[in-house]
Amino acid sequence: MPADIKEQYDKIYRYCYYKVGNAALAEDLTQDTFLKYFAHNTYLERGKQMAYLYTIARNICVDAFRRKKPEPLTEELPDTRAMEQLELKITVRQALDTLPEQERELMFLRYANGLSVGEAAAVLGLSRFAVYRRTSAALAALKTLLHEEDFYE
Repeated sequence: MPADIKEQYDKIYRYCYYKVGNAALAEDLTQDTFLKYFAHNTYLERGKQMAYLYTIARNICVDAFRRKKPEPLTEELPDTRAMEQLELKITVRQALDTLPEQERELMFLRYANGLSVGEAAAVLGLSRFAVYRRTSAALAALKTLLHEEDFYE
């Protein structure tokens, strides 16, 4: 496995976790992503390896979502501090949910996974200019929404 691909394993895991919301399932999907990636070894020597990895991960996550069944809640109620953090996460998640799917995915790729503008552009099939423009618009929309919710000043 090339060194740059090893470094991306965690990012692909986070991407899968973002998509499915389950740590164990995300681990399985990440492994499936890399297995499929290496099974198609003719693509390994060409460019845009990360875009290809994210495309595989996206397709595997979609397949998993189609098979996913709801899980019953069995967790205990968290303490007050954890409740505040949970409330913040829910608010941010709701704010992100107001964005179109491609902008949500862009925010995740750029800020959660730390992809560069060029890498995010390759994954999403957009120009670098479009990534800059959509990122700015999405951040402005999130800032406005969170300001209305008194989470951003």
